[in-house]
Amino acid sequence: MDILIITGGSKGIGKALAQKYHSENYTVFSIARSELKNCNYTQITADLTQLDATVNAMHTVFSQIDASTVARITLINNAGTLGTINTLGNLDPENISQSIQLNTTTPLIVSNEFIRFTKGWKANKQIINISSGAATNPYQGWSVYCTSKAALDMTTKVIAAEQSEIENGVKCVAIYPGVVDTHMQTAIRKTPESNFKNVQRFIDLKDHNELYAPSFVADSIYTIDTKNQLENGAIVDIRKL
Repeated sequence: MDILIITGGSKGIGKALAQKYHSENYTVFSIARSELKNCNYTQITADLTQLDATVNAMHTVFSQIDASTVARITLINNAGTLGTINTLGNLDPENISQSIQLNTTTPLIVSNEFIRFTKGWKANKQIINISSGAATNPYQGWSVYCTSKAALDMTTKVIAAEQSEIENGVKCVAIYPGVVDTHMQTAIRKTPESNFKNVQRFIDLKDHNELYAPSFVADSIYTIDTKNQLENGAIVDIRKL
């Protein structure tokens, strides 16, 4: 049995990934705040900004898995938020806290539970973190998002370093999916230039049809995962493949 566990699997890239893996005969578990109708894979509703809900969701997933039947298991930390787009000094502290929780703390917790539950498994195991070029490029108005994605990249490198010393450890990679045509991009384009100086760039990308389709990104990530193209600890930019 091949298994995918994905956070934020009900919208955007996450939805496309869940559907792609399911179409390839993976058993899919999607953990998200909302659910899709007429869905053929397992959906677990949870608010991933809440610690207990996040841990309980992972326990629910693994209570439904028989380790002896698993050949390959992948965790994709996809859930994330841009948060409020504005410069520091103009942000709500609660929004900062929740955004960091979802983008940084939640992937750490979910990865921790994944590694703990799969310890000693003979299956092929990997974690894919959906990061962003914002991890290395400072955008004015995206302080929380940029910071959280930089932290996710370091999480990737540390997991890879730790697990490389363990027999049949978990491989871990971060992926920059490029600029993808999702609800997040719609929100970005509606942001006043006073809050986000780079907004025109994102408007132009949409106008010139230069956004990736979520299905293209899902196909690319599936290939990287299943064709053994995971270089442990790597930061992979889909635009450079």
